[in-house]
Amino acid sequence: MSLMADDCILETTGLVKEFRGFVAVNGVNLKVKRGHIHALIGPNGAGKTTCFNLLTKFLEPTRGTIRFNGEDITHESPERIARRGIVRSFQISAVFPHLTVLENVRIALQRKLGTSFHFWKSERSLDALNDRAMELLASVGLDEHAAMITVEMPYGRKRALEIATTLALDPELMLLDEPTQGMGHEDVARVMALIKKVSANRTILMVEHNMKVVAGISDTLTVLARGSVLAEGPYAEVAANPLVIEAYMGSEAGELASPAGH
Repeated sequence: MSLMADDCILETTGLVKEFRGFVAVNGVNLKVKRGHIHALIGPNGAGKTTCFNLLTKFLEPTRGTIRFNGEDITHESPERIARRGIVRSFQISAVFPHLTVLENVRIALQRKLGTSFHFWKSERSLDALNDRAMELLASVGLDEHAAMITVEMPYGRKRALEIATTLALDPELMLLDEPTQGMGHEDVARVMALIKKVSANRTILMVEHNMKVVAGISDTLTVLARGSVLAEGPYAEVAANPLVIEAYMGSEAGELASPAGH
């Protein structure tokens, strides 16, 4: 897909968040290109999660602007942001553990229809959502596990289910918060492939610690340190930046320079 230089789906200008004098996000200018996988990385305490919270309006910026598809959304509510097509997948797996895999996706589809809490609706009206729910499960490789109770699934598959429930809301921009956190190598590889697959026809902004994941699938990286943008660009360019290597120090810097398997 050819992208014009200014084909920007999400842009922040001078984004600042202060907490009683502590500056957690400090003048962040971020441009996320349509159709790209954009990774937000940085050492612990760099301001990545605060930045995500500002973009989804879980926090109100102290200063600065956020624009989505060219429109100023700085002061809109989280509900309005979600209706625009910005959907966030949480760091902690956000699924109903005692429902089946299929029921979890069906509930997400109901939310899209605006009938979220009508649990008294007839089974037949919910069954109408089954075909779409099964399509979504197939897209994340979970169609054979549709009847399984979610709590019984391994961690990596729960994350795949969470991505399916995020996709059910038909996002234009998906925000993934630490999608591979706490996973073994096999699950990481599966979720990497999944993110790459679901990125077709949509834009992904993700916070991620695993450099193999970042190197393997992201088009652009933004590195935050102490709340400010330290560097931005393709992986190879950012990984070679002396300021980035210094910010990561030690073992993480080694990992940054040559992630395993890349």
